[in-house]
Amino acid sequence: MINEMELKAECVRKGISQKELASKLGIDAVTLYRRFKGESDFSRSELQMIRSILGLTDERFIEIFFTV
Repeated sequence: MINEMELKAECVRKGISQKELASKLGIDAVTLYRRFKGESDFSRSELQMIRSILGLTDERFIEIFFTV
């Protein structure tokens, strides 16, 4: 389960809208919304792309995507 609020906060910090993030991932904004909500899962490649786009450290990446 992802920490939706922290992921959104990182987008805001980096000045990237959810719509822009979806575009960079090559997915529809609705699909991204569902993934933020945990209704569907991010693929491994999407996680890697998000990490790169947002410039997340190992620690921050784990906090957002792998901490309950």
